[in-house]
Amino acid sequence: MSFVLDQVSQRYLTDSGELVHALADTSLTIEPGEFVCVVGPSGCGKTTLLKILAGFLKPTGGTVHVDGKPVTGPSHERGVVFQQPNLFPWKTVLGNVELGQKWRGVDKTARQETAKEFLRLVGLESFQDKKVYELSGGMQQRTQIARVLANDPQIILMDEPFGALDALTRERLQADLLQIARERGKTIFFITHSVDEAVYLGDRVLVMSPRPGRIVLDQPVRISEGYGRLLGGQELRQTPEFHELRDKIAAAIYADADAGL
Repeated sequence: MSFVLDQVSQRYLTDSGELVHALADTSLTIEPGEFVCVVGPSGCGKTTLLKILAGFLKPTGGTVHVDGKPVTGPSHERGVVFQQPNLFPWKTVLGNVELGQKWRGVDKTARQETAKEFLRLVGLESFQDKKVYELSGGMQQRTQIARVLANDPQIILMDEPFGALDALTRERLQADLLQIARERGKTIFFITHSVDEAVYLGDRVLVMSPRPGRIVLDQPVRISEGYGRLLGGQELRQTPEFHELRDKIAAAIYADADAGL
């Protein structure tokens, strides 16, 4: 599924009555199967943009379409993975993963089979009967990803999903996510504060400016095929191409942040 944003903007009033211009007029097309990463300083409108794409927030200006249809609210076709796993602690891992399908009225046997398939995909098949509070942070995040995937969205929106994890778990989940995205053909919109993570994961990296947020750089990521993006994250991160792209994107963030001071 493709996203098309046409002159989307967002303004809101704070509790004190101040008018905040969170997102400037933004036009963007995301093609089916693209992995788009978004970076920028805190408060630049990244999460606001994700909420608009998810249908959680109606823009004050412009339009959003998915495959030519206007976005008017949330949909199971657009799954959202948050920074902190929003799991139900009184349910088992399996119970959490099958929940979206249950809400859509999917038969119990069918939804459990699907949930187990995606638990196998994220390496948690042996933990399906555990309660989520028995899992590590990384395993909880994998459970959240499995729950979103089990609902079979064509678009996955991710708001700093690995930000609170240790470095080793983060790299493992990055590799897992790349493999899932490519095998399943998902369109992914991924917010991160890590330029390294954005260059490693993304087909494109968008850099947003300080408020009012706008896209100041739309950078394709092209790294020599011989390095094999799925064959070794550390090797990829040591290539000259990776360093050049990382430095270019970081420079764009800092240049625009300085201009906004």
